[in-house]
Amino acid sequence: MMDVTPQQMMQQTLIALTEQYQALPALNIDLTRGKPCSEQLALSNSLDSMIAGNYSSQDGVDTRNYGGIDGLPEAKALGQWLLDAPIDNILVGGNSSLTLMSQAMLIAYQFGLGGEPWQNAKFICPAPGYDRHFALCELFGIKMIPVAMNDDGPDMDAVEALIGEDRSIKGIWCVPKYSNPTGAVYSDEVVERIAKLGQKAGAEFKVFWDNAYSVHDLAEPAALSSLWQQAEAHGTLDNIVMFASTSKITHAGSGLAFLATSERNLADIKRFLGFITIGPDKVNQIRHSRLLNSPEALTRHMQAHADILRPKFEKVVEVLDRMLSGKGVAKWSNANGGYFISVDTAPGLASRTVALAGQAGVKFTPAGATFPYGKDPQDSNIRIAPSMASVDDVEQAMSVFCLCLKMAALEQGLAKFN
Repeated sequence: MMDVTPQQMMQQTLIALTEQYQALPALNIDLTRGKPCSEQLALSNSLDSMIAGNYSSQDGVDTRNYGGIDGLPEAKALGQWLLDAPIDNILVGGNSSLTLMSQAMLIAYQFGLGGEPWQNAKFICPAPGYDRHFALCELFGIKMIPVAMNDDGPDMDAVEALIGEDRSIKGIWCVPKYSNPTGAVYSDEVVERIAKLGQKAGAEFKVFWDNAYSVHDLAEPAALSSLWQQAEAHGTLDNIVMFASTSKITHAGSGLAFLATSERNLADIKRFLGFITIGPDKVNQIRHSRLLNSPEALTRHMQAHADILRPKFEKVVEVLDRMLSGKGVAKWSNANGGYFISVDTAPGLASRTVALAGQAGVKFTPAGATFPYGKDPQDSNIRIAPSMASVDDVEQAMSVFCLCLKMAALEQGLAKFN
């Protein structure tokens, strides 16, 4: 009896997995974006009863009227808890922090933000990172320079070297806590080094600090050093612009967004806003400030979110561990917070894995989306967003994912699966 060669064994295994794949039931499971599920949104349904005929703010402002371009003091207090910045340096916007980011970028690009307008600007983009950040740079024609994202934040040796060599670099994107998609939390050293960047980069340089997941803990809260305090200590407050929102805290489509920056930058931003709006939705601000009226209330609210999300994240890791551990084709994060789990496959497998899963009715963010210009040089990173699906659907989706990854690996002759 002839021995079966390794190549023949791999081909036989691929045939068996393909048969499993072809026998899958019709599916329609979407794990593409970090959207709160209906149970999470329901945690904030009492927003609807917060007004009860009382539209007056704490200082007597009729919130139904025009004015107050930078927001109500009680809404700024919520921003203060999220951003760890002084209340006087906070501006409250509408439901989207992405809108505030785009406005800040537009002001810097066209008019100047605490400095001269950007010319031939470039941005440092830690990758894998947030696709919408990269899309904004593309919109403005800003060249993106990727740097590696480590477990403790961006590769700061690379960042500092780039800034030292090229004065056309005008900013860096940062998601400092439970970074999208890897779940990395910036170390104290990295935060301090980021705070010091403005000393070499000049007044036009801006750290866009998108602290989207500052209170989105699934386990013991991770500690994050205060960028504001570090920038204040190193004289670089004009170089930082911080963002947060309640999009994954209350009702995603009708929340509040927050921006914190220096007095000089804030003056430029408020001057711009004065031309495009007569004031924000203060009724929504007062609803939120009454629902989340203390740090303790915010903590309780986020613990309820965590109780809903935690089983879904645990299920993702459980299936990955069960089906892929020891196979040598992937490694993955075990998120303690945020909204994503990042999977790095062996090089060259991500696009094929996502395509196979999509054909089976399980949707993931397109491979490459977590890199500037949608180009992952290793074709390896896949972002998984389990928040919208049920636990049962997450288990089914991840089983399909693992099957597809095994098939992709075998097609390229990269692995043998028993």
